Amino acid sequence: MRKDIQIPKVEGVYIAVVNEYNDIYKTQDWNAYIINDKAVDLDMVIIVTGGYSEEKITSTFRKKLERLPKKSYAKIELMQENLFALNNTFKVSFFEGNTMFDKTYLFRKNTINQNALRPIPLMNVKGVLVK
Repeated sequence: MRKDIQIPKVEGVYIAVVNEYNDIYKTQDWNAYIINDKAVDLDMVIIVTGGYSEEKITSTFRKKLERLPKKSYAKIELMQENLFALNNTFKVSFFEGNTMFDKTYLFRKNTINQNALRPIPLMNVKGVLVK
């Protein structure tokens, strides 16, 4: 029975953590984004995030997007810098047409930092990207 279950590979959907200026509070903030670099819209996007280490576990955060249009991105959450000492997971599930996709993105501890910033697709900013 298990051999009959097809789990499609997720491509063209990324998670990025970006360091950007907050005009309201006049601070540099780290924000997590989901990026849809596909040529199709994603429906019913569910994102479950959390952080962990051998000693600590954060609370779980959930976010739902009805639709993430093609070639677009959406903010998931503000991330505090003390979370970067933990492994941070983003479990993403979505529908593309009638097919459900699922993938877990992992930012390993201490990989989100100023030295790791790279250009982020579609956003024209620098950040840390997990494909």
